[in-house]
Amino acid sequence: MSDDISLLDYLERGGRIASPDNAPARYRAELMRIMASFVDSELAGAAGFADLINEGPGVVERIVAARIVLEKLGHGERVLKIMGEFGADQGRYFAAHPWCARIERNEDLGAERRVAGDMRLNVFHYPLKSWADAVVMNTLMGKATVIQLTELSYCSYQPLADAFLEILPREERHADLGREGLDRLVEQEGAAGDIRALAEYWRPRVAASFGGADSQRFDLLKRFGLRREKNEALLAEWTGWLDELLASLG
Repeated sequence: MSDDISLLDYLERGGRIASPDNAPARYRAELMRIMASFVDSELAGAAGFADLINEGPGVVERIVAARIVLEKLGHGERVLKIMGEFGADQGRYFAAHPWCARIERNEDLGAERRVAGDMRLNVFHYPLKSWADAVVMNTLMGKATVIQLTELSYCSYQPLADAFLEILPREERHADLGREGLDRLVEQEGAAGDIRALAEYWRPRVAASFGGADSQRFDLLKRFGLRREKNEALLAEWTGWLDELLASLG
C-alpha cells in the first residue's frame, strides 16, 4: 500500500511510467480503457470511411480517403502493440468485433456508452450516407480527435504519450483534409444548406465523444496523470471552433 501511495504522489507531481511492470492495477485498468477506446475508434472509423472511398467525386478525393483509412489503421495498430505489452492478444483483439457494424441513422445513443466489449466512441456507431456526409463527419470529428489526442499526449505512460505525439500530426492532417473537402463542397451551387443540415446531424454526436461534464472518473485520471483538462473544457474548445467554421462557411 505504501508503494502505491508513493507512486500516486509521484504521478501527481508529473512523474512518468515507462513499463507495464511499474503500473499498479487500477492505473493499468484506466490506461487500458483509454487505449482500447482509441484503438476501437480508429478501426471502426477506418472501416466506415473505407466504404465511401468509391463515392469520392474524383481520383484525388479517393486517394485522400484511402490514405486516411490506411493511416487510421496504422494508428490503431501502433497503440494495439502497446496494449499487447500489457497482455492483450493483438490478433484476437483485431478480429473480435465487426468494425463495419453500424446502428440505424436516426437512432440516438446520446452520451451513454454502448460497450459489450466494443470500446469505440459512440459517434463511430452511426453510418455515413454519402460522400458529403463523410466529409462533414471527418471535418467535425477530425478536429475533436486532434483536441482529445493533444490532451492525451501528455499522459503519464511514456510509451503511449510518445505514440500519440507521433500520431497527432497525421490526425491534424486528416482534419485539414476534411476542411479542404468541405470548402470544395461549399463551392458547389446549392450545397450550403445540405452541409449545414449534415453538420447539425453530426454536431451532438461528435460533442458526445467528449464525455459527460460531471465525469466521476476525471479526478482519478488526473491524479494518475492520464488527464489534465476536464471534458467540458475540451468540448468548449471544439464548440468554439465549430461555431467559427459554420460562420465562415456562411
